[in-house]
Amino acid sequence: MTGAQLGADAARRLFTRHRHVAPGLTGAEFDRVEERYGITFADDHRAFLGAGLPLGNDRWPDWRDGDPSDLRAKLAWPVEGVLFDVEKWYWHRDWGERPARTAAAVELAREHLTKVPQLIPVYSHRYLPPGRGTSGHPVLSVYQTDIICYGTDLLDYVYQEFGAGPGIDRTDPAWQPTATVPFWRDFLQ
Repeated sequence: MTGAQLGADAARRLFTRHRHVAPGLTGAEFDRVEERYGITFADDHRAFLGAGLPLGNDRWPDWRDGDPSDLRAKLAWPVEGVLFDVEKWYWHRDWGERPARTAAAVELAREHLTKVPQLIPVYSHRYLPPGRGTSGHPVLSVYQTDIICYGTDLLDYVYQEFGAGPGIDRTDPAWQPTATVPFWRDFLQ
């Protein structure tokens, strides 16, 4: 299944359960959003939002008319969560020795985090990695460094989160998502 098919199928499934849907983003709107926020949607995420823009509460990012500061906060949430944990206890194994002073550790972590892929919000604290020409990534639930797969891909995520369409229950041994995005996948191993 192509990324476009995956995203369109996920949107169709969601829209059977979720009635607050605006027309999908146009090509020009995608260009504007991607330029404004320095992101690129993965193909399935792009097709999903192109089929319709879910709205109705503040958990869905409103890429068309949303408050830019709110959208920037949603985009910053994963990194800010990691930095919160760095301040309290966390240090990534690839960052070398942790500085003794907390403020120095946070600043060094912030520098390292500028090099990790920018996660893009799907709903609430559920995220997909970016990347035109990519699709099929697991949807990650990101809350500080408590990160889990919430769907094997966008289509499965719509089943897991909203009970829309067929899927495999997370308790089934056949449900085996494999995280694909560098850095963020380290939390799942």
